[in-house]
Amino acid sequence: MKYRTLLFALGLALLATTAAVAQEKGVDSQSQRIRDTGSNRGAANNGAKTDVGTNGSGINFGKDKTKAVVMLPNPYRLTARRDVIMRTVADVMRDRKLVVDDAASKPNEGIIVSQPYTFIKGTVVAQSELNRFADIENSPARGWTRGRYTITVEVQPIDGTSSNVSVTAKIEGRSDGGSGAEWITLQSKGTAEQDFLNALIEAIGGGSPSSSP
Repeated sequence: MKYRTLLFALGLALLATTAAVAQEKGVDSQSQRIRDTGSNRGAANNGAKTDVGTNGSGINFGKDKTKAVVMLPNPYRLTARRDVIMRTVADVMRDRKLVVDDAASKPNEGIIVSQPYTFIKGTVVAQSELNRFADIENSPARGWTRGRYTITVEVQPIDGTSSNVSVTAKIEGRSDGGSGAEWITLQSKGTAEQDFLNALIEAIGGGSPSSSP
């Protein structure tokens, strides 16, 4: 009788333990499913974590290190004597394959003018390159075949050690229509002016002012 009672008690204890274990497993499994569903984690999907995967931009290479282009003031104040700036302007023009127009330039007045420089040829690429330098949307001409610009630099002294330097670009596009080839003056976007001014400042100061950290 004692053994029968003991076996019965052990059986009840075993059943209770099995039920508890099964219940605990059920809770964990359900809880895990709830967590997985709530955080929406799947392949290439990181739920609320938005810095990687399909919800974000992925691995970040050099964030906040891209240098932003800075528009230089035009005129630009340069710390250098006027004669030094004038010589440097001529040097920069030569380096950029621009030829000084001696007839149009007025060195005594601080003005140096280049001859027209053809920067693009060909019907395939002329329009896109012209659009980079000038506003061609409002021009009635079509069928662009070439683009050229003329640079004018004016150096006005402020005192003995600094001067204001202004750069102006005349942008022209050639349109070959039924009436023949025609050069049309376009409104400059400032790209040629900024490029030349930046090169001049680098030549005088040795550093590029057109970018910032």
